[in-house]
Amino acid sequence: MMYSALATMLLIYLTSQSNAMETSTYTTKYDGIDLDEILNNERLLNGYVNCLMDLGPCTADGKELKKNIPDAIENDCKKCTDRQRDGSDRVMHYLIDHRPDDWVKLEKKYNSDGSYKMKYLSSKPTEGNSVTNVTKSEEDTKNDSKE
Repeated sequence: MMYSALATMLLIYLTSQSNAMETSTYTTKYDGIDLDEILNNERLLNGYVNCLMDLGPCTADGKELKKNIPDAIENDCKKCTDRQRDGSDRVMHYLIDHRPDDWVKLEKKYNSDGSYKMKYLSSKPTEGNSVTNVTKSEEDTKNDSKE
């Protein structure tokens, strides 16, 4: 009887730990980093790219990013906070649009199937396909009705 009670308690503990691990998030310690400063500063951005590519030293936040990228990609950023998810999308979109050579290197290392870029490009409006919200002015409407 005591053995089955112990086994039940152990099972409950392991289940709760498993659930806690699934719902935990990455550290928010670096969430205050100014992404605009990094994206608008070639030296800083090159430093992060070099860190991620094992071509240079890493800052503390760069090490954390490098450690979490494989898991975040594999699990569709399940452990990311909303701020981290928005920030990572913003940075990746910037790299795809403005630094394609860096994106290709990073993609080859961290997302070799190209699924993230495909997802981004398929959701991005194209020039001929963009949705515009044009409202006629009162004057245009009056002129149309006179014709």
